[in-house]
Amino acid sequence: MLDLLIQHATLPDGRQDQSIAVQNGRIVDVAPGLHAPAHDTLDAQGLLLSPPFVDAHFHLDSALSYGQPRVNQSGTLLEGIALWGELKPHLTHDAIVERALRYCDWAVGRGLLAIRSHVDVCDDRLLAVQALLQVKRQVAPYLDLQLVAFPQDGVLRSPTALANLKRALDLGVEVVGGIPHFERTMAQGSDSVQLLCELAAERGLLVDMHCDESDDPMSRHVETLALHTQRLGLQGRVTGSHLTSMHSMDNYYVSKLLALMAEADLGVVANPLINITLQGRHDSYPKRRGMTRVPEQLAAGLTVAFGQDCVMDPWYSLGSGDLLEVASMGLHVAQMTSQAAMRQCFEAVTTAPARLLHLKDYGLAPGCHADFVLLDARDPVEALRLKPARLRVYRRGQCIAQTAASPTQLSLPGRPEATQFRL
Repeated sequence: MLDLLIQHATLPDGRQDQSIAVQNGRIVDVAPGLHAPAHDTLDAQGLLLSPPFVDAHFHLDSALSYGQPRVNQSGTLLEGIALWGELKPHLTHDAIVERALRYCDWAVGRGLLAIRSHVDVCDDRLLAVQALLQVKRQVAPYLDLQLVAFPQDGVLRSPTALANLKRALDLGVEVVGGIPHFERTMAQGSDSVQLLCELAAERGLLVDMHCDESDDPMSRHVETLALHTQRLGLQGRVTGSHLTSMHSMDNYYVSKLLALMAEADLGVVANPLINITLQGRHDSYPKRRGMTRVPEQLAAGLTVAFGQDCVMDPWYSLGSGDLLEVASMGLHVAQMTSQAAMRQCFEAVTTAPARLLHLKDYGLAPGCHADFVLLDARDPVEALRLKPARLRVYRRGQCIAQTAASPTQLSLPGRPEATQFRL
């Protein structure tokens, strides 16, 4: 007897009336019209069943710290960095754990079951590292948390950052991070990329660097990142996050750069909500959008994901852990409104980040973990438009979150009693 049988589901690739059979926490069959005894059955009624959402770029150590020690009045990147510097000396282990666990609750409710979080290692206490390693263990039964050792103040600029980063890796942090554009000089930024990529190669680890998060078209550290990725044989294991300077680069240079990135099989993470908010602050009009060149990167064959980056922290006062909101912003900023492009935006918060995180057995195929989300939408485009309720969230075949559909009740003469915003 099956543990779970879901019938009459629509899948993100367009297949309709599909059944998903689950046994021992894994998908054992996907086919139309399956009928078999099961301990639990669910009629999806033609709604969208998706693999869980995946956030390829987040900062869990600062999440939900809004207003501590004060609110970012200007909403700018520089005031956010200053605020984080003010807050760090007052952080406690228990407070970081409590906020992180609360955010993970939000994530599960949104069908977000995997997060790559950068954790600041420039605090000699490694307080946030210790706290998030505890959170990682605690949420493991229901959420995959991958941690990046992130030298927020610059691995060369901050005197103890490199030693702290290595200590964090020794403790179990599994990805090497960096921020070359924040080093003192362009040369030191390039040196930091080489240093950190060599460290990752030596330890057999993945790399994810905040790279060129700037409006400066001469911030070109992603070129160096692609070079050392290829030199060290790290193809497919390195991600450049943000890459906002590409928005301001001239087209000739970008044509060369995209080829180098493709040769290195470099992963890309754009953070639409934060990029559109923080970049272009020195512009009057016209204002640059600030997000990296997502359509061109996809056309070059790169894996491109969207990340949430921040939720209610020193840098961003908004957010709720809804990756569909993130994808919707990416769709609009990049003008990705063709039917194919909109589906790519859905993939940018599901299958694409799963590849960047190297998640094992992710997807909706036999042998994959029985992790999926039933959305109150009929296809990925409608999901992006409505950002609907996650009716059921499953982890290893067990329902771990539910949200009721909530049609709007109407009291209008001669009109229906309710509406669901659908044609």
